[in-house]
Amino acid sequence: QVQLVESGGGLVQAGGSLRLSCTASTSTYRFNAIGWHRQAPGKQRELVASTSYTGVTNYADSVKGRFTISRNNAKSTMYLQMNSLKPEDTAVYYCNVPLNSPNWGQGTQVTVSS
Repeated sequence: QVQLVESGGGLVQAGGSLRLSCTASTSTYRFNAIGWHRQAPGKQRELVASTSYTGVTNYADSVKGRFTISRNNAKSTMYLQMNSLKPEDTAVYYCNVPLNSPNWGQGTQVTVSS
């Protein structure tokens, strides 16, 4: 089982930026699609962004143009650059490696104040 550790969350004002990181215990070269999900209070967990081994990316409509997912397989790390943050982005963010597997990180809280 892959161990995942997220970091980079915090409290930021609307319009601000954060960069999340997710480091895996094993090489991410092995995996095709990896991604980030989030879960806001009282809501279901939703897929925010994913990236394939070849660099094909997909984003939820709500974050397109504001969030950028990337990966560095040499460092076994995935990133989520979040710009122009909105209060509705407030959630716990989880990395999922490989995508749609039962491997999740512990989550990192992102809080955006208005």
